[in-house]
Amino acid sequence: MSEHYSSFDRSGTLWLLQRITAAFLIVVLAFHFFLLHFVSHASEITFAGSQWRMQSIGYYSLMVLFLVTATFHGVNGVYNAIVNQGLTGTPLRAVKWLLILASALLIVQGIRTANAMAGIPLY
Repeated sequence: MSEHYSSFDRSGTLWLLQRITAAFLIVVLAFHFFLLHFVSHASEITFAGSQWRMQSIGYYSLMVLFLVTATFHGVNGVYNAIVNQGLTGTPLRAVKWLLILASALLIVQGIRTANAMAGIPLY
């Protein structure tokens, strides 16, 4: 029988954050699909309407929060899956920093996209 590795301390902060982000993502996606499928004329929402909503502070903030939450949840899950496979030492540190760099680039590009949709200048 193989040895099981886990980077999650089930009583630790990362374990709790992983569960909270999962719940947040499920709630936001469920609300999104509810609006798309059960609100009348939801299929008639145009790009212009979406752009108008993006200019709303609340909608913009929710989009950025969703992006950051999804990125954290995904990267932390991938990192823990790699640790659970038994990778240790220098290769693990290299993967960790690669994931951090990739997630930072994803967040920056996602915020730039959200800014463009909201009509905020890209600096």
